[in-house]
Amino acid sequence: MKTTAIAPSNIAFTKYWGRKDEILRLPINGSISMTLSNLLTTTTVQFDEKLKADDIIINNEKLDTEAAKVSKHLDRIRNLAGIETFAKVISVNSFPTGTGLSSSASGFAALTVAAASAAALNLSEKELSILARQGSGSSCRSIPSGIVEWMDGDTSETSYAKTIFPKDHWDIADVVAVVSRNRKEVPTSEGQENADSSPFLKLRVARMKKKNEELKRIIEKKDFTKLGEFIEQEALELHSIYMTQNPPLIYLNPNSLLIMKLTKKWRDEGLTVYFTVNTGQDVHLITKKRDVKKLGKKLKEIPEVKQIIINEPGDGTKLSDKHLF
Repeated sequence: MKTTAIAPSNIAFTKYWGRKDEILRLPINGSISMTLSNLLTTTTVQFDEKLKADDIIINNEKLDTEAAKVSKHLDRIRNLAGIETFAKVISVNSFPTGTGLSSSASGFAALTVAAASAAALNLSEKELSILARQGSGSSCRSIPSGIVEWMDGDTSETSYAKTIFPKDHWDIADVVAVVSRNRKEVPTSEGQENADSSPFLKLRVARMKKKNEELKRIIEKKDFTKLGEFIEQEALELHSIYMTQNPPLIYLNPNSLLIMKLTKKWRDEGLTVYFTVNTGQDVHLITKKRDVKKLGKKLKEIPEVKQIIINEPGDGTKLSDKHLF
């Protein structure tokens, strides 16, 4: 059977960096994210008895490293379904890949849902989140809708993501400023292997449970100023871990810093906007929906901004009847 899924990326308001278990991809702390409406991966999967090996095309390319990760995840699904059939997989992103916009999150969420359905598995949202996490940790947050919490579990069964506020809870938006389409030099999964070499990681982890509880109270009360201050501090704290581990990682580039500094300037001028950044150079700007046009106008005036992508809190991963082949 041929099946297609469309999965969103997500932006973490509280981040994770480092894992308790590398094989199961159990994060060192829980995190809270927003599912994004317009950063999407579409993936079609078909198990075919005629194939001698998995046939995998991602963004119109056959890339050995990525294909190996996809095949490994397909093996997990084949094992669950009790089949050995190889699959044809075609996947495309609606946004730049490998620039800090969590393309692996949407990619493995789409792969998980499409392949599980194609293999005739009837899995719950929780089970799909657990399965997706094993392919790429943050992909578990792309299965549910709205504002999502990735539970801080110590076992595979307790480490999953769930909706904690529906997508219409709050009129906020995420405006992505793409400042470079170049892939980052060190992939997230590779960089995390050295997280515990930062002298500040233990202090950060000790504070994360309290921070996640604080963030949930802020979102519940819809306090935008406190949300903005919180996410900026959290993003900068995370990058301090990257930069102080061994070897150090510097994901931001001069254009990233330009947008971050302009965000403060625009806020001083009365625009409600705050930044957050993931493991890459492209910047997420969180604002109120009423200010999206005003923010977009300012971004269009900056030559360093290559693309603007406007998101609202969105739906989780869904099946689609529009196939890629």
